[in-house]
Amino acid sequence: MEFMGCYAVSARLEMMLTEKLEQLKALFVEMEQAMIAYSGGVDSTLVAKIAYDILGDRALAVTAVSPSLLPEELEDASLQAATIGIPHQIIQTHEMENPNYTSNPVNRCYFCKSELHDTLKPLAVQLGYPYVVDGVNADDLHDYRPGIQAAKERGARSPLAEVGITKAEVRQISKELGLPWWDKPAQPCLSSRFPYGEEITVAKLQRVGRAEIYLRKLGYQNLRVRSEGDTARIELPPEQIKEFVLKIDLPSVVSAFQEFGFLYVTLDLEGYRSGKLNQVLSRETSGVKA
Repeated sequence: MEFMGCYAVSARLEMMLTEKLEQLKALFVEMEQAMIAYSGGVDSTLVAKIAYDILGDRALAVTAVSPSLLPEELEDASLQAATIGIPHQIIQTHEMENPNYTSNPVNRCYFCKSELHDTLKPLAVQLGYPYVVDGVNADDLHDYRPGIQAAKERGARSPLAEVGITKAEVRQISKELGLPWWDKPAQPCLSSRFPYGEEITVAKLQRVGRAEIYLRKLGYQNLRVRSEGDTARIELPPEQIKEFVLKIDLPSVVSAFQEFGFLYVTLDLEGYRSGKLNQVLSRETSGVKA
């Protein structure tokens, strides 16, 4: 009986997921043409996949390139777009020219997405696309994401969020569709590695990017290198911390990071947690001093 109950729950969940996927497809049928703000992450890649399946060449994936995007991420985005078959265009954005962005306020993401959609919207009009859509999922609506507001103000739509598809469901759907990157770690822009209030420069972005690439080449994929002044703080999943300390040549890591421009290298014993730098916001809201 317990087995049958679990099976029934699983069947209902599968049915719900199928219904959401059909609703997602229906959105693109209604749109008829769409431009996708495509970062190459698992969310926007699923949107691009479904858009192309429904619209064919009437869907266009556009990736914005700036110093906050790792070159490797652009390569992945291009490869994934080619695998899907969707037309892919690359544009330049210039958020680094905006002091409201580089001063790194708590709403930094608002200015980043403003620049992105202020660039995408006229391009969409020029090319005849009535809709610009992004990869925001239902979970994102419950996190601190000021960039979502900037996108909404400029008329962008978020199909995944509109039909209630969560991050876990994005991965599940991607896996069932046979997309090999279904478990790709989240990779937000490099500016998210800095505590609010610390100025962001191209040089700082480059050293963080080089440090993360270095660790990935050692076999660690789900990680962050947080930059605080001249200190690099490595965040790894908690279960990988012991292995890292025991198996990796730590002096070599320190030497490499110092070549990248850091003076000090630390390991976060709490481990990697998405959005960790946002915890200062919750402390300020609750009156707890950081």
